[in-house]
Amino acid sequence: MKAPVPAKAKRVPVVIVGAGRLGGALALALQAKRWPVRVHSRDDAGRERTRALGLKPATAGDLKKARVCVLCVPDAAVPSVSEALSRELPRTVALVHTAGALPLSVLGAQRSRAVGSFHPLCAVSSAHDSLAGHTAAISTRSPALRALLQHMAEDVGFAMFDVPEAHRAAYHAGAVLSAGGLVSLADAAVGALGAAGIEPEAALKALLPLMRSALRGIEARGLSGGLTGPIVRGDAGVVAAHLSALPADIAPLYALLSRRALRLASGRLQPEQRATLEALLAKK
Repeated sequence: MKAPVPAKAKRVPVVIVGAGRLGGALALALQAKRWPVRVHSRDDAGRERTRALGLKPATAGDLKKARVCVLCVPDAAVPSVSEALSRELPRTVALVHTAGALPLSVLGAQRSRAVGSFHPLCAVSSAHDSLAGHTAAISTRSPALRALLQHMAEDVGFAMFDVPEAHRAAYHAGAVLSAGGLVSLADAAVGALGAAGIEPEAALKALLPLMRSALRGIEARGLSGGLTGPIVRGDAGVVAAHLSALPADIAPLYALLSRRALRLASGRLQPEQRATLEALLAKK
């Protein structure tokens, strides 16, 4: 259970490193909640993007006054940017990265400096995207930094949870499955409709509302309760027809997902229905 943020917790100076989509969105969200936020860029183009968003570029003085420096840079750049900033920042400034897959160790050996990660579970495609209603995954060994990051999260509108460092890869894989994996699944579904002669644009237009309705079902009734389709009905004949009709590159994915669905639906099926489906799906 997370500790409550003190009612009078201060909105301390924050420097966002990087004026890209995530850096811009996070800076705008914090600025809207009256956090003293500045954006640090190494080049003129980044500083111009910062001003175009209505944000203030960080000065050398801002870097020294900050309480936390949040790195919104590509994963591969985190070690080098962290190393460079470590030479510029006082030890009182915490370093935090926003990379879901990277451990805290990529921030280097920061003796006496607090380090952490703050990974928004949100597919940000524009600096103007709203972050509210999503979740931030947090990791740090510093109680003081955790409280600060929690305060930031709650002001932005994030829920939050802690990610154990030893299990970061599994956490990030789940995040990728729910976002990029969903896009790949949509591509497979469009391919299946293509096998029926439906053009990709028309297929995607039809499938997106269907996908949204499935997500609403999960939100309202949970994973098992939100499951629909022939598996939960125990209709092995329909599943067999699907497997025969699908292109060779899509049928194995359908079978894999159907086996997962069978686990979700097992309590709602008769034993003979479950056995028939298991045998059918084992062939793929």
